[in-house]
Amino acid sequence: MQRLRAGQPVFHQGDPARRVFMLTLGSLKIYTLLGDGRRQVTGFMFPGDFLGISVEGEYAFTIEALQQSELWWFSREAFDSFIETHPSIERELYRMAAHELAAAQRQMVLLGRKNAAERLASFFLELLKREQTIAGSMAQSFDLPMSRLDIADYLGLTKETVSRMLAELRGRGLIRLERQNRVEVLERERLEEVAAGNDEG
Repeated sequence: MQRLRAGQPVFHQGDPARRVFMLTLGSLKIYTLLGDGRRQVTGFMFPGDFLGISVEGEYAFTIEALQQSELWWFSREAFDSFIETHPSIERELYRMAAHELAAAQRQMVLLGRKNAAERLASFFLELLKREQTIAGSMAQSFDLPMSRLDIADYLGLTKETVSRMLAELRGRGLIRLERQNRVEVLERERLEEVAAGNDEG
């Protein structure tokens, strides 16, 4: 098991891809460094997610803990051997890969077609759906372990815009902050309308 404190990397972009990990506690962010030195956050990971599965010899991105986190890790050789003898795990990994591809496609639409309020509303709804999947029932609240800057880098916005849109959604009574890092959705249908671009404000 590997334990991480907030801000500690699991691995860096370009490191040799020698291990596969499964997150069991906490949350992580995935980011890449662009040629001009800027950072692009490409996703977030939560308990149950696998990371480090790569067809290349190097990791293509950096993964860093958002909060205190724990991971199980396996050598690439041990993981490949385990998969060969457990076809059900291989099928689950294919399912996860398909889900990640769909998420990447949604992210392209998010960045290319939606305005700031629509992007933040869509992001919040994705986190709420994940909370419901984990709980196995309807949920109204979700954790927000990432910083406003992380959200901005993920949504292609500035930190100031994220804070302004968050205040706007709160002011309209669609959400409230139970605390700094936990959001309660008060009006899900209206938030869905904002995400879809069908809300007139």
